Amino acid sequence: MIKKKKKNAYPEVYALGQRIHMSAHKARRIIDQIRGRSYAETLMILELMPYPACYPIFKLIYSAAANANHNMGLNEANLVISKAEVNEGTAVKKIKFQARGRHSCIKRPTCHITIVLEDRSVND
Repeated sequence: MIKKKKKNAYPEVYALGQRIHMSAHKARRIIDQIRGRSYAETLMILELMPYPACYPIFKLIYSAAANANHNMGLNEANLVISKAEVNEGTAVKKIKFQARGRHSCIKRPTCHITIVLEDRSVND
């Protein structure tokens, strides 16, 4: 039996941030707080949160709203974050030199963040 995919009634716009220099665990802590909220409420929450990881996510949500406004002509007041996900990226590896000719590896984690915005006022 083949399931047909339901077509979404609401127009969607997304923004994708790749290779952001933070661990996926720290980004998920913030993304879980804003998933399902409106655009204006999300910006207010991100400005008041004390974590440094909020800034790249703030920029990504702002970019997704700009995409919605410019490409589809949607109003920013009606946008809702329908989907937000964080995936692990590759780790940037550096060498730290130590005493007696030794070295150790420093792994700096990266993540990929996807933000999807929906306009909920289309069918209302």
